[in-house]
Amino acid sequence: MIAFDTVTYAYGDTTVLADVSLTIDDGAFAVLVGPNGSGKSTLLRLTNGLLVPDSGTVSVDGRIVSENLVAARTAVGMVFQHPRDQFVAATVGADVAFGPENLGLDRREIDDRVDRALAAVNMEGRTTDRIDALSGGEQARVAIAGALAMEPTHLVLDEPFTGLDDPARRSVRDQLRTLSRDGTSIVVSTHTPRLVSDQADHFVALEDGRVRLVDEFDSGLKTPADDPQDSRVQEG
Repeated sequence: MIAFDTVTYAYGDTTVLADVSLTIDDGAFAVLVGPNGSGKSTLLRLTNGLLVPDSGTVSVDGRIVSENLVAARTAVGMVFQHPRDQFVAATVGADVAFGPENLGLDRREIDDRVDRALAAVNMEGRTTDRIDALSGGEQARVAIAGALAMEPTHLVLDEPFTGLDDPARRSVRDQLRTLSRDGTSIVVSTHTPRLVSDQADHFVALEDGRVRLVDEFDSGLKTPADDPQDSRVQEG
């Protein structure tokens, strides 16, 4: 479970999150929506300690993140908006292996984790492929695999559909649906909420630094992003 308890965070004099309290249960699929600058990325980065609240606490599986950074970063896999921001190696296999290697695991376990993570995103047998030769959708899936190789119980993704064409969006969406069905908690920020409206347990709308929980998809929910492609991306 990921829990925010009266969390406030500011960049200088600008308060982005104000007294936010929110609980995301194990196995839930939560979608964050809101205008640019509303705090979506900030909220996600607080879940695994990339940022620390100015006040209040963020807990993962009952442990305060700021006091248990290693545990939090193992439990919460983070996928950034631009996959290239998190790639650390030239090839698929080396990049996905990076996290497990830093856990000090033996080579066999590392290789097994890489294989399982790539299989989970339908990228089996691609370990020697160069990342810079992959399509945008394939890079997004490698980024997800890199997070999965840490075997997290929660996966948070910042705008994973941005910059992808329709087939790539559907591919990433379908991977998230499968992971959710397999029991991984999913928290995703997006400007295209309709893309995942059929699989979300709830929507979290950020507005003026505060959160409101929307239990079901609201077709009238406005985001800056009522992206023209949004209405075109359907089941497929």
